[in-house]
Amino acid sequence: MVSERVTEYRRKYLEIAQRRARPGSGSSLAFLLSRDWSEPAVDLRDLSTPFVIVGAVATWLYMPQRVTHDLDILIRAQDGPQAGLDLSAAGFILQGRLSIGGTSWKGPHGEVLDVIESNEEWVDDALTRPNRSPSGLPVVTLPFLVLLKLTAGRGQDLVDIQRMLGQADDAALDEVRTVVRRFRPADAEDLESLIALGKLEYQ
Repeated sequence: MVSERVTEYRRKYLEIAQRRARPGSGSSLAFLLSRDWSEPAVDLRDLSTPFVIVGAVATWLYMPQRVTHDLDILIRAQDGPQAGLDLSAAGFILQGRLSIGGTSWKGPHGEVLDVIESNEEWVDDALTRPNRSPSGLPVVTLPFLVLLKLTAGRGQDLVDIQRMLGQADDAALDEVRTVVRRFRPADAEDLESLIALGKLEYQ
C-alpha cells in the first residue's frame, strides 16, 4: 500500500538523518527566522467552496520562503464538483486527476493550481479555523500542515517538517503532537525524531 511505502521511506530517511545530523545549519539564524509572503499568482476570488492553502506556499507562514511555481489548496471531497465548475467559469482548464485525490488545473495566464480533495475527519477543522496570510488568504494551520506532509512523506516534505518544527515554540509543538496523536498515532514517534532533527538546526 502507498501508506506503507511512505512509512518505510520516512523511517529510512530518519535513520540516515539521525546518523549524520550535526548541530547548526548552513544558513544564518536571521534567515531561518525570516518570513516573506509573496502573493500567489492564482486568483481564488471566484472559488465559492471553502478552502485552505497547503503545500509549499503554506510553509511561508512557518519558515523561510522557498520558491514554488504552483499553488495547492485543500477542499472537502464533496465540494470537488462545485470547485470544478467555479474554476472552469474563471477560465481554468482541467489538466487531470491527482493520485492523492483531487484535480490539477492550468489558469488563464499559465498558473498551476492543484486542488486536493479529502474526506478525512479533520478536514472540517482545517477549513473552519485557518491561519491568515498577510493579505487575508486562508492558510492551513501548522498542525494540519504537518499532518499532510507526514501523509505525503516525500523527502522535501520531511525537510519542511524539520525546519518548521525546529523553530516552533513549545505551545505550537504541543498542538502538533495532539493532532498527530489523534489522527496518525503510528507517526508520533517519527514526529519526535523530526522535531529533534529540526531543533539541531537552530543550535
